[in-house]
Amino acid sequence: MSVPSEHYEQVRTVGKFRVAYPGVKIFAIPNGEQRSKTTGARLKAEGVSPGVPDLYVPAWRLWIEMKRVKGGVVSAKQKEWHEYLRSIGDTVIVGYGSDHALEMIAQFYSPAGGGANNTRRQSTLSESKP
Repeated sequence: MSVPSEHYEQVRTVGKFRVAYPGVKIFAIPNGEQRSKTTGARLKAEGVSPGVPDLYVPAWRLWIEMKRVKGGVVSAKQKEWHEYLRSIGDTVIVGYGSDHALEMIAQFYSPAGGGANNTRRQSTLSESKP
């Protein structure tokens, strides 16, 4: 059996998130696809920055980096962004597959995880692998 793509995992995560948390906005940052040099240069000039996490939940200041269940690796540029976002008080989680991402989101949202309304969340959530 093949490992689902990061795209598939992200689509599944967003769909399930929207059902579980109606009214809470989540959106994608389309950074990862291969593009022509012309398009890449245009997007870079517009502010696209490699390493920005894949998903963002503004109301919770929660960034979600999606990875495949097997073989997903956080790049150096992604680590830089994660460190920066945490330094300004945001939370970053890395989901290794949709199930893991949704589990991490539920942990974050729960009162034990700091709750979505808590401005200082537990950064340890982002470091655990399934």
